[in-house]
Amino acid sequence: MALPALLVRVAFARFLVLPASFAACAPEPGIAQTAPATLSPNAPRHFETSDSTARAPAIPAAAADEVLAVKRDVADRMTVAVDIGTVAGTHRPFSFLVDTGAERTVIARTVANALGLVPNGRGILIGIAGTREVDMVTIESIMLGRRNLYAVASPVLEAESIGADGIIGLDGLQGQRILLDFDHNRMALGDSAMLGGDRGYDIVVRARRKSGQLIMTDAIVDGVRTDIVLDTGSDTSIGNAALARALARNHQHDTVQLVSVTGQQATAELGLARTLELGGLTLNNTLIAFSDAPPFARLGLIRRPAMLLGMAQLRLFHRVAIDFVGHRILFAVPRTQ
Repeated sequence: MALPALLVRVAFARFLVLPASFAACAPEPGIAQTAPATLSPNAPRHFETSDSTARAPAIPAAAADEVLAVKRDVADRMTVAVDIGTVAGTHRPFSFLVDTGAERTVIARTVANALGLVPNGRGILIGIAGTREVDMVTIESIMLGRRNLYAVASPVLEAESIGADGIIGLDGLQGQRILLDFDHNRMALGDSAMLGGDRGYDIVVRARRKSGQLIMTDAIVDGVRTDIVLDTGSDTSIGNAALARALARNHQHDTVQLVSVTGQQATAELGLARTLELGGLTLNNTLIAFSDAPPFARLGLIRRPAMLLGMAQLRLFHRVAIDFVGHRILFAVPRTQ
């Protein structure tokens, strides 16, 4: 079966390159849910939505001043407009990648040079393909919607490795709910009540917090209990070595190159999870690149099976909300007619 369009684009992405041999035989992903709707195991990726007055609007009107337009980069990830302030009091617009898998906000070297930011230290950045010593600069302010971050200590990376002018990481997203509206290419920031509470969501999953991340601990991948982290900075899902061992029977004999924002590369083995169960819903045919990547160690996810859930899977939903205050993640599932 031919690989659906969403994953074909991954073959040319900055973070993951798929071999053509696997693309020719991988089944099509989809979502199934026990209630209120059931989708067949081989359902197409694009879903029809039934009329339902019970469903909440994508983003409540009360949150309109917190809504940001989202664009897609070449890897189908999300970028948003930010304004960076300077010591001179001026502001300049740039396009930053939204990365829920990154702890720190990052700036591209071209942007740092254009703003006259001088390195004032060095740091060690952990990427998906290894660690690297990088320059650090201090950004006077970053405005995301109506929210300002001040005196941001930011690593400096190359724009071609990032795929954008910079990255908004968890340090810029904490203390609020992040609503990702994939249907309308919008993102909203605010508290839970401002963004509609639980109304309009089919699945609510509680998560534990580790190093700023929210980790879902009750997912089941082909019968194996697995920890899940949402990673909007990756185009495809990445599993750790413990998950690879548990799912060895499902592995394809293909490898891919993982390309990190640090510019480093690592070889990973491809596998296919037939089912990923999460809070009462099931994702079918989830493509996974297996790598014992440094971020798993950083999160204490070495011994237990774990996975970074990337954009190829997240875009299967209408909306996803990450509630850092309530330690919950909410999913709105497509309806069938």
